[in-house]
Amino acid sequence: MPGGNRLCWRVMTRPYDNAKAALKRFYAKRVDAPPILDAGSKFPNHVKFVAAWRQIRDEAIAARIETMPRFHELMKAQTRISAADAKDWRMMLVKAYGIEVKANAEKMPTLTRLLDDCPEVSSATVSFLAPGKHIPPHTGPFPGIMRFHLGLSMPMGKDGRPATVMTIDGKPYRFGDGGCLLWDDTYMHEVLNASDQPRIALLLDVWRPQMPPSLEFVSRAIAGSVRLAMRVKGPSYGG
Repeated sequence: MPGGNRLCWRVMTRPYDNAKAALKRFYAKRVDAPPILDAGSKFPNHVKFVAAWRQIRDEAIAARIETMPRFHELMKAQTRISAADAKDWRMMLVKAYGIEVKANAEKMPTLTRLLDDCPEVSSATVSFLAPGKHIPPHTGPFPGIMRFHLGLSMPMGKDGRPATVMTIDGKPYRFGDGGCLLWDDTYMHEVLNASDQPRIALLLDVWRPQMPPSLEFVSRAIAGSVRLAMRVKGPSYGG
């Protein structure tokens, strides 16, 4: 199991656990955003990732995402949703709160170049869902970060539609290879790969633009504390 992946997420677990409840209350009083966001205005650089989805996919497959750690092996706080069934949800962490995971970044040169040009992207992960994997309903920690999904290898169902269904705030969303969605993961959401093939997607955490100054300060402070903890634990987070 790649040591850098494991170290990054273990360091992130404690701040995540301690801050999640308080952050939700703090942001809920100050941010009123819909579950689905307009990528064109909120994350204009998304077009760069969409244009390169084939290269990113090929690099992800070559990196053998199916051998990477399961999410709950990296971050114990996520055991309830990651290990809800016996099927894999594996992650390859390329960037975490602004810190590059060098060994994994070297496997993903196209993605790494794009990340270098897009400082608004705080974290980048390639996500692998095994056939039949269900991620039960859950919410993210705070809306200072937006979540961007880019389909890399999205299996199709017998009905000709994408077989992976992401339900956000009670509404189902499907997209195929090269398809994308920008959304607020503090809304209740779940995912089902209803196929006999794995699903591979790129997940980006993107700073929400034009936040009120108080939210901007808190968000940056949280990210800074996580980065500091990661750096204190060691200079290298390679795989």
